[in-house]
Amino acid sequence: MKFSDLGLSPKLVEAIDKANYENPYPIQIEAIPAILQKRDVLGIAQTGSGKTASYILPILESIQQKDINKSRSIPVLIIVPTRELAAQVEEVIRIFSEYLPRKVKSMAVFGGVSINPQMMKLNGTDILVATPGRLLDLLSKNAISLADLSTLVLDEADKVLNLGFKEEIDEILSRLPKDRQNILFSATMEDSVALLIDKLLKNPLKIDIKSEEVTPDLISQSAYLVSQERKGPLLRHLIQEGDWNQVLVFTSSIRAADNLTAKLNKNGIQAMAFHGDKSQGGRTEALKQFKGGTLRVLVATDLAARGIDIKFLPYVVNFELPRSPKDYIHRIGRTGRAGSEGEAISLITEEDRHHFKVIQKKMKRWVELIDSGNIDF
Repeated sequence: MKFSDLGLSPKLVEAIDKANYENPYPIQIEAIPAILQKRDVLGIAQTGSGKTASYILPILESIQQKDINKSRSIPVLIIVPTRELAAQVEEVIRIFSEYLPRKVKSMAVFGGVSINPQMMKLNGTDILVATPGRLLDLLSKNAISLADLSTLVLDEADKVLNLGFKEEIDEILSRLPKDRQNILFSATMEDSVALLIDKLLKNPLKIDIKSEEVTPDLISQSAYLVSQERKGPLLRHLIQEGDWNQVLVFTSSIRAADNLTAKLNKNGIQAMAFHGDKSQGGRTEALKQFKGGTLRVLVATDLAARGIDIKFLPYVVNFELPRSPKDYIHRIGRTGRAGSEGEAISLITEEDRHHFKVIQKKMKRWVELIDSGNIDF
């Protein structure tokens, strides 16, 4: 099965190809045609299953058929639980929409930052990715309108509810037009999620993607216990003392990738960032230099790095842990290919320890945690 078999236009399929996405995941094969047909969809799927693209691609397809939005009325709303996920989803939108003939304006809005710059940029937004609290803030200030909303996506519904956003979600739903398409994704089917499904969805297509038991190849893995403020110095020490070259470093956000890249370059380690905020030309050039061995460090986000395929990549570093064990396995699986040796290194804070244990349990392999306090750097 190919993306071209799912009802997507040639232009969007071309954009998918340029984003280095090859074959669709199972959830995309089921969800994309249904969403294109304007059906409600319920997806039970873990992070790393490909669910984000499964709703972003058909939404982008539908927007291509619409006139340019010149108002503050939002046609597509995606609700997510955290600012990190909001930024990641918006990055996916930009990666896929870069080559589409009808330009798509997307925005991620969340709390913890000033609301005024967000309000100034909202006009003409086609797809708004928002956390519940900030969305209600914008509505209270009449900065946006949901009167003409055609598609609602609620991603990671279980986490949205577990974080205590039930009242906010109820308030948001009360402001939406009744005639709309609803798409809901959740990793679990808790009672609270089941109640929301009954309230929200009408005759939905139900997709249940079982998580895979995946064991990584025999890659040399190590992990360092380190405080957040000492992560950068430790990484620089490891690269310089080990004389590492061709190091692929993963961060969880575009901002973290840019900040880390700047600090590496400032300290004499040649690095380039690789993420959805970079132009296609910029990403292509960075990848060309990295593959050719003239660039020492490539700092990437998970979404942009999906298309990186280097047969003899010696080092992968998790500067920040991914959100799911499957993403961790995908990351470290980029090294140790084609019979060559590979090394995967993770930098773990105290706050990360429990999550790292979950990842190791999923891998069925334990990784020694080295105390970086005993290393002089």
